[in-house]
Amino acid sequence: MKTDLPVQGGTLNRGKRGKHGRWSSAAWSLTTACGVALPGLMASENTPRKPYAEWANLPEPRQFVVTPWYNYTEYFNVWVGSQRQSVNAVVRGEDYGVDHNNGMISLQYGIAKRWAADLTVGYTSLASRSFTPDPSVVVKTSGLMDVPFGIRYQIWDEKEHPGTWIPTLTARAGAILPGTYDEHTPMAPGNGSAAVEPSFMARKHFGWEGFGMYGDVLYRWMRTSGVDQYIVATGFLQQIKNWELALGYRHLQGLSGTDIVIDNGNWTYSPQVKEIANAIEGGFSYTTPKRQFHYSFLMRKTLDGRNTGSALTFGLFVDFPIGGQRGQ
Repeated sequence: MKTDLPVQGGTLNRGKRGKHGRWSSAAWSLTTACGVALPGLMASENTPRKPYAEWANLPEPRQFVVTPWYNYTEYFNVWVGSQRQSVNAVVRGEDYGVDHNNGMISLQYGIAKRWAADLTVGYTSLASRSFTPDPSVVVKTSGLMDVPFGIRYQIWDEKEHPGTWIPTLTARAGAILPGTYDEHTPMAPGNGSAAVEPSFMARKHFGWEGFGMYGDVLYRWMRTSGVDQYIVATGFLQQIKNWELALGYRHLQGLSGTDIVIDNGNWTYSPQVKEIANAIEGGFSYTTPKRQFHYSFLMRKTLDGRNTGSALTFGLFVDFPIGGQRGQ
């Protein structure tokens, strides 16, 4: 059943969420300090997951890896169904689109040589002035992000098979618990659904020194919303000493669902929306020689899609390994 939320200048037909369209001072300061664009997640699909199939690599046995993680997303256009439409609101000469921040902590643990577990918990906020006819009205939501957790098993490790075609290949049995944000806000920062998520991740080096490819494939059985999804990501890697560069393509596909409806400036948005997004992703990382701290700066840009934002996402994360027993 659809609920109409009264707002100044009209009604907001509740269905998914949204946010405000300027860089927050925290995001601006962070990006300026780093001097580079970073990676992340898109509305409405917004489940934390390491890019570039990095989860194919496991922590050492009995090792914890703690990862603080931040993402910022902004966009001024969305695809309503398959039609691209502006969501830019002008207030006192300032442009506002959809503004989305995520802060997370990810934890991994090496159970044994080929086994590891992971859990990610975070906070999300999203807002926009574009979801009602009156741009002075800010529609926003915030709360706990969708919570992914899982067990990974490394089938092959390419370092154990030098000179062969065998990649590093890891299977993951995962699940997702819904967050506490309002999933009915337009362009909500998450699917808002419990889910079962099997996936495979692979990384393989070949050709000249340090060059390789990655691949990441997952399927989500949405137990709450019923709108299943799959994601396929693939791209190229280049390692140069302790640095790694990455560039690739990512496709997200909802297998069923409804389209966003906008009527006289009022949005009807449902958690059962069918989202499709095609994006390019790229970035670089640096691993310190002694402590193996892994600093990553990444970026993703949505090129086209359906019921999704034309999002530019910046992010950074740092892996801090603690303990571990090599060779076990």
